[in-house]
Amino acid sequence: MMVLITYDVNTKDAAGRKRLRQVAKLCVNYGQRVQNSVFECLLEPAQYRMLQNRLLETVDLEKDSLRFYQLGNNYHTRTEHFGAKPTYDPEGLLLV
Repeated sequence: MMVLITYDVNTKDAAGRKRLRQVAKLCVNYGQRVQNSVFECLLEPAQYRMLQNRLLETVDLEKDSLRFYQLGNNYHTRTEHFGAKPTYDPEGLLLV
């Protein structure tokens, strides 16, 4: 299923900047960054729960915000892209 993850981490102190790096690193391991604090992740349900739990352990819910949008398996019909940054096919060939 496709999951859109967005976050806003308070970076007023060193701990917040560290949390921001940790959140971004976790997300980049599971998906594609499409904007600064927005990731598209193609996940199995177990991966989704694991990532969600790890992110919730990382952020400070008193200062930070996390949002998870479950777009499901038919995400192609729910996603439109306009603008300069090129889109990608998360199910396509990955070249390393």
